Amino acid sequence: MKRPKILALILAGGVGGRLGVLTENRAKPVMPFGGFYRLIDFALSNCLHSQISDVWVIEQYELHSLNEHLSNGRPWDLDRTYGGLLVLPPNQNRDDEEETESGFAEGNADAIYRHRSFIRNFNPDILIVLSADHIYKLDFRDVLEQHLEKRADVTMVTTKVPENESASRFGVVKADKNGRVVDFAYKPEKPESDLITTEVFVYNAARLLDVLSELANPSDSANALKDFGHELIPQLVSEGKAFEFRFDGYWRDVGTVDAYWQANMDLLEKPEELNLDDSRWAILTLAAQRVPAFVDASAEVKNCLIAGGTKIRGRVERSILSPSVIVEEGATVRDSIVLHDAVIEKGAEVFRAIIDNETRVKAGSKVGNEREITVVGKNGN
Repeated sequence: MKRPKILALILAGGVGGRLGVLTENRAKPVMPFGGFYRLIDFALSNCLHSQISDVWVIEQYELHSLNEHLSNGRPWDLDRTYGGLLVLPPNQNRDDEEETESGFAEGNADAIYRHRSFIRNFNPDILIVLSADHIYKLDFRDVLEQHLEKRADVTMVTTKVPENESASRFGVVKADKNGRVVDFAYKPEKPESDLITTEVFVYNAARLLDVLSELANPSDSANALKDFGHELIPQLVSEGKAFEFRFDGYWRDVGTVDAYWQANMDLLEKPEELNLDDSRWAILTLAAQRVPAFVDASAEVKNCLIAGGTKIRGRVERSILSPSVIVEEGATVRDSIVLHDAVIEKGAEVFRAIIDNETRVKAGSKVGNEREITVVGKNGN
């Protein structure tokens, strides 16, 4: 059997507004995670381990921060003469001139449609479409095998809605005993199922592009392509060639402050569910070398992840500290995420908070409360 030509497309252009000040000056896919990684590292590493060598990244918002991290695909063995990583900035086809005044996509389906000429020229048999802000490990080869067996037009990877989440944030799926998707509801107010899409989709590439072209209506902005769930997925489900691939491993969408905080805390509470120290499926990243973390005799550290370059003289409990964080003597950090180069000054108290890069929490101040996750941006906002 001829091996199908496969292209992975990572959608990394979202503004990430639900993360507030954390994404004011950075692309959401490069948000730090677990004290060492970036969100997009998971999609890229899954591609590497799944032996997918053609990976394109569609970007849009804060391009510089994303391009700096991607580094031509080097950490994921994608810096190749032929194939490898290709970065797609905002694009406007010549025949789209009357459609819009800019090359900015209005959603993930629209983002693919705007790059349809590049995709057609590459001529893949299968298109794997991934989001850049989800935490999971998955061998895409297993999904591809089922997709080909079923002769599906789309195979959507599904999972049960994570704990403390609402299915109304996602695409909600119903499937029959053969795995055929018989109903799909996009972010419904009253979900009728706890089975949701993980936003990992495997498409018959030719059929996907044909349907996008059928759905696109440049003369009517109200019906313009937006997200997959608005028109594309419902159409493919109605045609009877949409199937699910059930994923039972750890998966979390970290597009909100609460979900981002919880996913980080999961590394401390249930590390067995997401093992980041597995040499067989390593999550790779681009990171500067740092000296080992320094823990002073005055420090007290319990149940934490501490990155290199960190200096601790105070008390840190159930928290994740990114590289070169400083916790001064008498300071306390609990149930929190502290990002690169932040300083918690003497006597300060940080509780259930996310402290952004290079932020200084002033001496004696108190940040955080029991009611909600407190976020402190670079300017103290």
